[in-house]
Amino acid sequence: MSHFEQHRTQRIGWLRAAVLGANDGIVSTSSLILGVAAAGADPKSVLIAGVAGLVAGAMSMAAGEYVSVSSQADTEQADLAIESEELATAPGEEHAELAAIYVERGLDPSLAAKVATQLMEHDALGAHARDELGISEISTARPIQAAFSSAGAFSVGAGLPLLITLLFPASRLMWAVSGSSLLFLALLGALAAKAGGAPALVASMRVAFWGALAMALTAGVGALFGVGV
Repeated sequence: MSHFEQHRTQRIGWLRAAVLGANDGIVSTSSLILGVAAAGADPKSVLIAGVAGLVAGAMSMAAGEYVSVSSQADTEQADLAIESEELATAPGEEHAELAAIYVERGLDPSLAAKVATQLMEHDALGAHARDELGISEISTARPIQAAFSSAGAFSVGAGLPLLITLLFPASRLMWAVSGSSLLFLALLGALAAKAGGAPALVASMRVAFWGALAMALTAGVGALFGVGV
């Protein structure tokens, strides 16, 4: 009888990129809208600024994630190349190294040697990548996936305050955008916590606090520099 378990760690890659992207989309776009609105700009200018912020932010997120994760992938490939060469030139030393790792994890030396032998016969590079270098299928860097996940999530997050901007009149825009953005951030924090198995209330409060701080500071800057404009 087969047994399959879905662990939360399998979600780490896409969950991190999606939450980070959506959070940044809500915070940066709502803050930008509030800052421009606080400066006394007309509704059309506020909307244009929000749309520009969405496009620029999505591209920035995609580029940043791609460059960052590509660097991780390059490092992983370099380590695997070194390990592959060592396996070809000094297999005995690599076997002893792998066995020593299993001894440290609690196996007796004879069993550790047998396990190392069998794993290296099956997939020597894979065994060393996983147990010596810490590179596994779950943690393997995927630059394209990270870039698209971040850009897409940012766009979705940024679209929420933009939608509020379209729906509410200028007289109520500041309160509508700030209130709805805090609600969106709290819900995002709760959903991310649920997906990751963490306490929802703590995550919601944490995300909402930093979002409120960002919006307040940006609105303050807009009001300061908008005086007399």
